[in-house]
Amino acid sequence: MEQIKELNKEKLSEITKNGRVVLEFSADWCPDCHFLDPFLPEIEQDFSESKFYQIDRDGSIDVAKELNIMGIPSFVVYQDGEEIGRLVNKDRKTKDQVEDFLRSLD
Repeated sequence: MEQIKELNKEKLSEITKNGRVVLEFSADWCPDCHFLDPFLPEIEQDFSESKFYQIDRDGSIDVAKELNIMGIPSFVVYQDGEEIGRLVNKDRKTKDQVEDFLRSLD
């Protein structure tokens, strides 16, 4: 999973314009974000047709505000430049919750 410390609007447009892209907004200080760390490689493997990015919410605060990312960890999914789904809240998420969400987008 590629990590992006500072995401701006131009970079967001660039990375989401082709194919299925999953953005995970998180932060170093967030224990609920780190809860998912052991499962992220498996989730990426299970959804190998998608490109995954881990976005540092604190370094990307303008984009996070624009996308209404108020809680982390949160996921926003794009298909060919259009947002197609979001799992955005402040709650801890399990591997099953994330995978069920991603499956629901097909």
